[in-house]
Amino acid sequence: MATNITWHASPLTHSERSQLRHQQGFTLWFTGLSASGKSTIAIALEQHLLHLGLAAYRLDGDNVRLGLNKDLGFSERDRGENIRRIAEVALLFADSCQIALTSFISPYRADRATARALHKARDLPFVEVYVQISVEEAEKRDPKGLYAKARRGEIKEFTGVSAPYEEPEEAEIVIRSAETGVEEAVKQIVEYLEGKGLVGAEGGRVRRYDHGRLPTDSSGRVRV
Repeated sequence: MATNITWHASPLTHSERSQLRHQQGFTLWFTGLSASGKSTIAIALEQHLLHLGLAAYRLDGDNVRLGLNKDLGFSERDRGENIRRIAEVALLFADSCQIALTSFISPYRADRATARALHKARDLPFVEVYVQISVEEAEKRDPKGLYAKARRGEIKEFTGVSAPYEEPEEAEIVIRSAETGVEEAVKQIVEYLEGKGLVGAEGGRVRRYDHGRLPTDSSGRVRV
């Protein structure tokens, strides 16, 4: 544990940052079995949000394990640390008034609750998106061949086969992947976000300007 450290607060408040960015920061936490379609939906949603002029960035499970979390395995303890780290990273994105999209199996309720609690403590919105699919349907897809390897014993502690997945009990959004196409899933999520005032024109949260530039006064300062 680190000692003799102190949080260095910025003189710029989160509210002021949000006004300057004309955007609310929050985290969309995608969870579900491997091959549920989490990443596919998150990619399409990220593109859609960017086209709306919103700052959004996707944090993908495999991508993060290739860098930041490459020292972690798939034991229950390592999975917990994996989620703790990514929750902290997502929190930084949300605090900077960007939209963080995290796409992780995140199989344990306690770990997802920890991620939610971190955001709640900073008064930042956290939206859990459960991409629901049965193990049987996920195995039919199996684009990476992971389920087949797990069934042969080549992958240990594989979620849905030799390790548990604890379904969310109170996810804000549930997408039934076997019945819902990607475009429809994106629409479902955006409608929820608009309904909660997290995106959309209401409240001045999203404002569009020519050439993507913010309006300035005669001295060149940004007008809010």
